[in-house]
Amino acid sequence: MKGFVPTPPATVDLMVRKLFHGRAPRAEQTVLDPGCGAGAFLLGVLRWCARRGLTPPRLVGVESDPRHLAAARAALAGRQRVELRAADFLERNPGSFDLVIGNPPYVSITGLDETEKAAYRSRFVTAHGRFDLYLLFFEQALRALKPDGRLVFITPEKFLYVESAAPLRRLLAGRQVEELHQVAETTFGPLVTYPLITTVGRERGSPGAARPTRLRLRDGSHRRVSLPDDGRSWQSSLGRTPAPTCAADGRLGAICRRISCGVATGADAVFLRPTAEVPAELARYAYPTIAGRELAIATDTVRSRHSLLLPYDETGRLLPAAELGALGATLVRPEVRARLERRTCVLRKPWYAFHETPPLLELLRPKILCKDIAAEPRFWADRSGRLVPRHSVYYLVPRDPERIDALLAYLNGPTARRWLQGNCQRAANGFLRLQSRVLRGLPLPAALLEPAREAPVRPAVRAGAAYACTGEPR
Repeated sequence: MKGFVPTPPATVDLMVRKLFHGRAPRAEQTVLDPGCGAGAFLLGVLRWCARRGLTPPRLVGVESDPRHLAAARAALAGRQRVELRAADFLERNPGSFDLVIGNPPYVSITGLDETEKAAYRSRFVTAHGRFDLYLLFFEQALRALKPDGRLVFITPEKFLYVESAAPLRRLLAGRQVEELHQVAETTFGPLVTYPLITTVGRERGSPGAARPTRLRLRDGSHRRVSLPDDGRSWQSSLGRTPAPTCAADGRLGAICRRISCGVATGADAVFLRPTAEVPAELARYAYPTIAGRELAIATDTVRSRHSLLLPYDETGRLLPAAELGALGATLVRPEVRARLERRTCVLRKPWYAFHETPPLLELLRPKILCKDIAAEPRFWADRSGRLVPRHSVYYLVPRDPERIDALLAYLNGPTARRWLQGNCQRAANGFLRLQSRVLRGLPLPAALLEPAREAPVRPAVRAGAAYACTGEPR
């Protein structure tokens, strides 16, 4: 099976304890591991029962990879009440089980071919958006779980909050989610998955009838929380500072004309130049630009020393090759053109187009910038609207540019910071991953929600000397 990662023995034993917590297994029950690999969880169940002198339940392991299946058969040779099946768990109904435990494979949609994606989308409600296979394993396992059964899975914690996992959160709402246990980032060695052990119990009798869920955090703290049952992100329920209630339109997205990731060229090595080195004949194509690493926490100043060469006009229209002039002469050099033609975007676009079309009419306005990944939320202003942020920067374009100072003060204040810390995804080493969806949902105080004055379209500004936005209006 693609995406197989062995589970450490200590984690296996922890999950088996959770599987049998408060209700020891009976001999007539059945336990399923839907992607059993080399049999680690089946062996863990047998160990748990042997230590207590109990007859183990009947164990079923399903595995599609012949190499892992051979290892499981060798490890479990001679064991009674164990059945190993050579099958793809997602291909057929495995039957009905009292208990399910496992570490389903983590395979993002990018690791699947078009035939696989289409087949999964036709059979699983969790094959939604940019899905991952472990979401589908959850769905299939829930189908196989008896109404009074229990499931224990270890997976990435992203399903708690990403939009693509909304169907899974709705499915889980039909059960009692007994516990969410964030385990150490180092559980799988160098693989940073932010692992989470999820324990799911009996079916709920009626909507809204769920008991609070136990939450165990990586810092050792624990508490009980109530989870939304309509597919909404669970992140705000799990954060230390829940999202405050506000009016339906009281969010950052309501006062911004655009909240987006910066420009992705697919070939920065071709289009990016130090501003001081842009020749005069290319100046008309050059825009001052900024990357996330250039946004310095220690200063309010946004300083650009590089320019981006854009084969687009001021409205964001891709220039015909005949109108590219000196830029075209640069791009058609054999080594440059070969580099551009290796990009995947040229399968659907002209060979010199960017990976994503820059929305210059929206982008070249006064705006607020932030890093896409940061240790803590921090925002900067580009009051002149001259900068073209690159793909490691997010930008917010207020409908009313006169509100930038007030909005910036709020975004860099304690209320917004706590909310973002409680609602953003986590990247490696505990860093926050800021995304458009989360930023749009940031609650705002009433003072920032007055009707906005739409700003006129500004003409694009080309690069000159090194450009700095120091915080003073120009």
